[in-house]
Amino acid sequence: MTATADPPSRPTDDYQNPSMAYQLLLRLRIENKPGNLGRVTTAIGAAGADIGAIDIAEAAPTHVVRDIRIGCHDEAHAHRVVEAVRTLPGIEVQQASDRTFQLHRHGKIRVENKVNIRTMAELAHVYTPGVGRVSMAIHDNPDAVWSLTTKVNTVAIVTDGTAVLGLGDIGPEAAMPVMEGKAMLFKSFGEIDAWPICLDTKDSDEIIRIVKAIAPGFGGILLEDISAPRCFEIEDTLRELLDIPVFHDDQHGTAVVVLAAFINALKVVGKRPEQVKMVVTGVGASGVAVSKILMNYGVKNIIGFDRTGAVYKGRTDGMNFMKEWFAEHTNPEGFDGSLTDAMKGADFFLGLSGPRTITPEQVRSMADGAIVFALANPEPEIRPELIQGMAQVIATGRSDFPNQVNNVLCFPGLFRGTFDAKATTISEEMKIAAATAIAGTIPDDQLSEDYILPSVFNPDVLTRVRAAVMEEALRTGRPRTISAAVFI
Repeated sequence: MTATADPPSRPTDDYQNPSMAYQLLLRLRIENKPGNLGRVTTAIGAAGADIGAIDIAEAAPTHVVRDIRIGCHDEAHAHRVVEAVRTLPGIEVQQASDRTFQLHRHGKIRVENKVNIRTMAELAHVYTPGVGRVSMAIHDNPDAVWSLTTKVNTVAIVTDGTAVLGLGDIGPEAAMPVMEGKAMLFKSFGEIDAWPICLDTKDSDEIIRIVKAIAPGFGGILLEDISAPRCFEIEDTLRELLDIPVFHDDQHGTAVVVLAAFINALKVVGKRPEQVKMVVTGVGASGVAVSKILMNYGVKNIIGFDRTGAVYKGRTDGMNFMKEWFAEHTNPEGFDGSLTDAMKGADFFLGLSGPRTITPEQVRSMADGAIVFALANPEPEIRPELIQGMAQVIATGRSDFPNQVNNVLCFPGLFRGTFDAKATTISEEMKIAAATAIAGTIPDDQLSEDYILPSVFNPDVLTRVRAAVMEEALRTGRPRTISAAVFI
């Protein structure tokens, strides 16, 4: 949600992204005449695009077919580049394709067998008649499902597509690519098999019934992109009903990684959590969950803003049960003024709202050693380049700036440790252990203003998070006791 109690001014310059995030592949048939390739590259450069690899797909006496990878700002920019090349004499544009769409063609995930079926004997073992004995073994000893099926290492990624990051309520089909991506991250970073379950209903009770009904086939449930405040009720109810971990990533994954970044940011600026005045824009699922985990870590003074303005005890406009809880537990002085006034002297700004929510002037009014986490995607609450020298530590949700707050630092290792400890729930202590492990991946002597979070590709992240979560799960995660099954 975007705080609008004190609308920020819009920067006057229509700045572009600092990196070319949109990749275009052009296949061109170029007449074999001197200077033609040069004219192509000149036209691409004049259109403001960046040329990557150039490959030859076909060579003939009369022409050459070349594949050129081009970095553009966005889709509109890519269209301008294509038109600039298309007008050149002797150049035929055979194909112009978006690299992102190519990677999504026919989906990004698939099921693969762990056991080969090459003979009738193997078929008889994995399917009928042999499979019947395995099914009966589970029937007679239900615990055997954890050793004889994929349940032990499988997550259902459940969404209704009502709160997809940066896109909003786009529906279950349009949410599929995001859920497939989540499944890829589970597999790539945690060796966990996950599958999208996209539900064509917004009825919370129906979602709860469906997830409860499919739970026997999965070892864990990841709730994703379900709008607030429904997501709170759905998660809380499922945690009560099911004996497997249920985790709403938009809340808790974000909270864990923000806490990890906050732990290291405090080390950089030399402050303690109980000293911090924090301002947050966006009192939705993420904002509430992050505030909770930061309060558990020791932050005492949090002022939250939503579209109506400051959230405080006694406010009646635009409230719900989630914001009522937030109002009861934050804003100890009952501040009800503007965002500009709240930012004065603040130590930490956390943005979980929308683009261009705050201004450089507001950041300049913060305390010395200010920390700004502008996490809205794809465009943050304020561009980092606008506040260099004003805030000491800046983080965003983007990969093209330092200090990316990315949930993939959390959920693969968290579920890996949860599964390996046979935990039936994910406790608050396990989340804090995960955050501490992520933060600790960077030695204190390597911390800097631009390096408070490790790379998602750092293998130590999974190792450390898994170990920390396992240790805490054995104490607080209600480990499952599985009786030994005897097989002849």
